[in-house]
Amino acid sequence: MKRIAVLPEGSVSHEAIDFLFDGEALDLQHSKLISDIFRAVDSGSVQYSVIPIENTIEGSVSLHMDWLVNEVDIPMQAEWVYPSIQNVIGHGNEFVTDDGTYDFGKITKILSHPVAIPQCQNFIRQHSPDADLEGVNSTAEAVEIVKKNPGKGWVAIGTKLAAQKHGLDIMAERVTDHDNNYTRFVLIGHEPVDIPREPDHVKTSLLVTLPEDAPGALHQVLSAFAWRKLNLTRLESRPTKKRLGSYYFYIDVIETVDSVLLTAAMAEIEALNCQVRVLGSYPCYTYPSRK
Repeated sequence: MKRIAVLPEGSVSHEAIDFLFDGEALDLQHSKLISDIFRAVDSGSVQYSVIPIENTIEGSVSLHMDWLVNEVDIPMQAEWVYPSIQNVIGHGNEFVTDDGTYDFGKITKILSHPVAIPQCQNFIRQHSPDADLEGVNSTAEAVEIVKKNPGKGWVAIGTKLAAQKHGLDIMAERVTDHDNNYTRFVLIGHEPVDIPREPDHVKTSLLVTLPEDAPGALHQVLSAFAWRKLNLTRLESRPTKKRLGSYYFYIDVIETVDSVLLTAAMAEIEALNCQVRVLGSYPCYTYPSRK
């Protein structure tokens, strides 16, 4: 049985890993902190960890990408997309009116993950503009906190799975601002993973560091992919944390790392005096298509 570190029970990460393995029995090790999720693989206490790295609305989760680069050396073994469906969850009896509906104006505090709260701004502005907003480690932790604090007018933004686990009411469903709210997850680990379905494609993630004071260096790097007709699905810069104005570039390529074209492209980039690090070459799965 696969041992996998994941954010708390009832989080979107929990729902996402269940989707990826399609009912396969897993030994899930839940932790509240993403740093503990990373360290679990690094220490060998689990085989894999679930890491959210990008969201349709909020973009990249920069903290998690920086962990992959600066704190650990663990390759990506799989990538998949899962919808972030958020709901308003609480002790419904605190807000129910005589006609059986909920008075969201009675909400005094809304708790959720700092990424989830901005995804639901339209609902918050319309229904609970005076509520305090508090970020916590995960949507699942937010639901747990609300459960332990009845009578205060607190609600959480979280998943149906978390509401079921803690016995709370789903007061409003699908409260995200956009219907296409998806999160991209990666599974990191030191060994390839067996997943019980066919991938949509294979992707390779690279980290490229340009030489200092080299005008046109990024253009030359991109040209190495362009003339070989290699499809780049992501190009993003992040500071190296070494000095101001020094950046890494994350590059995702739809190609296997050992292909002739990508191998040649990386060799050309290194010949430009750039540093190239492979972060992983892995299968990718979309939602909801299953093959």
